[in-house]
Amino acid sequence: MSTGAPTLDESMTQPQALPADWRDFVALTKPRVMTLVVFTGLCGLLAAPGTIHPIIGFTAILCIALGAGGAAAINQWYEAGIDAQMKRTANRPIPAGRMDRENARDFAIALSGGSVVVMGLGVGWLAAVLLAVSIFYYAVVYTMWLKPRTPQNIVVGGGAGAFPPLIGWVAVTGDVTLMPVVLFAIIFMWTPPHFWALALFVKTDYARVGIPMMPVVKGEASTRRQILIYALLLAPVALAPWFVGGAGAVYAVAAAALSAAFIALAVPVGLRRAGEGDAMRPEKRLFGFSVLYLFALFGALVADRLLANAGVI
Repeated sequence: MSTGAPTLDESMTQPQALPADWRDFVALTKPRVMTLVVFTGLCGLLAAPGTIHPIIGFTAILCIALGAGGAAAINQWYEAGIDAQMKRTANRPIPAGRMDRENARDFAIALSGGSVVVMGLGVGWLAAVLLAVSIFYYAVVYTMWLKPRTPQNIVVGGGAGAFPPLIGWVAVTGDVTLMPVVLFAIIFMWTPPHFWALALFVKTDYARVGIPMMPVVKGEASTRRQILIYALLLAPVALAPWFVGGAGAVYAVAAAALSAAFIALAVPVGLRRAGEGDAMRPEKRLFGFSVLYLFALFGALVADRLLANAGVI
């Protein structure tokens, strides 16, 4: 297994690419992932104390979306050769031959740079700096450095996806306090069990291209144990907004219920032994629920804040 940066095989990315249309540029931004990024960023903005002009708020969320899309496009530009060898990613615009790598690179740089500049000029420079750090974290620290070198890539790299609520909060308040750091920590702790559940049922792809994901390097049993451990650790972190006084009873009840369900789904994954069928149903159930979990948890945070502001609770 290679421990260095992945080598891009240009022959696998079909240099004589067909003209790309707008859907290929959208695909470069990983729109499914961006949906969760935008949602958590919006929740951070809505849950923050204080007010923000709707246009400035819209600008902040737009910049978060564009920055996330730019980072995703850099990821696809850099990993085009790897994507071509994996079933899950072979139909992406570059390996499928619908776009050449230079156009993808230029598009990624324009999105990334433009989002930071607009955030700085239209919202605030602290939010812009955090956005720039998040783009660099995902595109360089995770994609180019951690992912091809260590099975801890998701653990450390999870910080890249944890920035949006922090940025949304800072867009309103203009400073970093304990509460947005707690929101960052929730996503940071959620990422390993979420992604390792996926990695368990696509590990063959990762093994084929030499990416040292946890199931490939440490094996299924170790990965399953760590999924359960992280699920258990996530529960108190998810309740931390209530502990620190940043959220009320509505959020606390939702966080407790959602975390209990997360743990309940993680237990059969953690205790499952090799050879017990090949359907990987517990892993797929946990992966699917983990997405719902984050949507519901941050939605509960916003609902709690709106109800408090309205004097209902």
